[in-house]
This record gives sequence, structure tokens and C-alpha cells, in this order.
Amino acid sequence: MKLLVGTLDGAVSVYGVDGDKAVNLSAAVPEIGADLAALINSPALMGQAATAMAEGMAGAVAVSDITPALPLDAPGTILCLGLNYVEHIKEGGYDIPDYPAMFLRTRPSIMAAGAPMIRPQCSEKLDYEAELMVIVGKGGRHISEADALDHVFGYTVFNDGSVRDYQRKTHQWTPGKNFDQTGAIGPYVVTADDLPEGAAGLKIESRVGTEILQSSNTGNMIWSVAQAIAIVSEFTTLQAGDMIAMGTPPGVGHAKKPNPRWLVPGEVVEVEIEQIGICASPIADEVTA
Repeated sequence: MKLLVGTLDGAVSVYGVDGDKAVNLSAAVPEIGADLAALINSPALMGQAATAMAEGMAGAVAVSDITPALPLDAPGTILCLGLNYVEHIKEGGYDIPDYPAMFLRTRPSIMAAGAPMIRPQCSEKLDYEAELMVIVGKGGRHISEADALDHVFGYTVFNDGSVRDYQRKTHQWTPGKNFDQTGAIGPYVVTADDLPEGAAGLKIESRVGTEILQSSNTGNMIWSVAQAIAIVSEFTTLQAGDMIAMGTPPGVGHAKKPNPRWLVPGEVVEVEIEQIGICASPIADEVTA
């Protein structure tokens, strides 16, 4: 099922999406609530949502009338893999690792698709990174690779906006990956049963207007979704509602030749993953009091 959390007429609801139409699942099944948390934690509710979707198309609304919100208002751990596409590793000048680079994102650093991505006042080096994001549906520790995909609720689109000079200030990357409102998520979450296994083999692209910035395929990832879940669950207990970003393909702005290609206010950067959707973010300068 394709799901959208968003606001219409002042209310935040969960919608089921079919083409350009959406059914308000929260209105049909109040237990669903205002984000995906209840659906993630209750397979029975997912069954009720499917029934409501089938019965509710007559009262469907236009997707374009809904303002996207985050799929989870209070997500769990937001863990991000780096260096997961060979050509991206090469363009950044890194050696190919035998273990994925990882970092965490904070809640203030993320925002819904459609909301402005903020270029901070202290830097002009705002970069884009198109990524597949996994939403964990069932937690666990020491999850085997063979069982890992059973722990996935669904997949969404992530733009891992990065402030490159601040990323380089420390080996841990944390500052450059956690400026407020630089990580766009959504707007759609597609459940795992509606995508190829592990969301592999999907075209992934970023662009500004007609300028294609990145273009690759999720089949080119070094570590698959199943492998990533197995690796992560070796050191931490995954929880339902955690998010795992799967790294970006080549073509990022800092590696463009002869000059870096930074995002600037007035542009709209789009990240699209086949069968999931487009995450669009207008770029705006930080405004301080």
C-alpha cells in the first residue's frame, strides 16, 4: 500500500494513495491516528486500512490538496549509511570500506517533503544526496540477513542534505549532517509487499529542474537492505519506527568538476525513486531573529 501522512483542512491524517487520489484512512479507522506509528505496530490495523482503502475511493480527495507531514512525528533512531555506492566512494576520494560508514540524524535535522531545505547562515556549501530510506516495522537484536526483510514496514525517499565544510570539520561527520531542516523525508511510504524484495533494482535520481544531478539504481548498493539491518542489529536493538537511510549514489555536488554544484535559494531539488515517489524541497536561506 502507498501511504501519505499529511494535512488537509487543518487536520493531520494518514491517507492511502491510488494514483492522484487519496483516501483518509484515519477518518475511516480512528485507531490509525495521525501518523504511521499505529499501523507499523499493528498488522491488524493494516488489514483494516486495506479494507477502508478499497471502500473509500468514492470519497477520495486529490493528493495535490494534501500538505505532506513526516511519516512519523516522533521517529525512533534515524541511522544513516554512508559510502554505499562504489562510484560515490571513488568521487569522494575514499577507499572502498569493508564495513559501512554510519552516522545518526537528530529530529530537528529532518523535515517533511515539500518543506524548505534550509541553507544555514554560516555556509553556502549545501549539498544534496538522494537516498532510499527503510522504515523498520518490527524490532529486534542480532537479526539474521535471511530474516531481515521481515522486519521492514516500508520504504520512503530521503534527501540527506549535507553542509560539506562542516561535515569535514570532524571525522564523525555529525555537524554537517545535522543542521536544522536539511533532511527531507517522504512524502510517500510504500509498504514492503508492494515493492521488489529489499527495494532493489529501482531507479534513483536527483535533479533541479531539467538538470539531472544523480542517476543510479538501488541495485548498485554495496550493502543491501537485508545486510544493513543485520549489521546494525549487531550493535543496537532496532525498534519499530526506526529509520535507516541507505546511502547515496555518485553525482553529489561537492564532487562535480570543474566546480562544486551547491544548492542555492530559489531552486527546488527533487529526489525520485521509482515506484515510491518524488521528494521535492525548495531551498531557502536561514532566517534569524
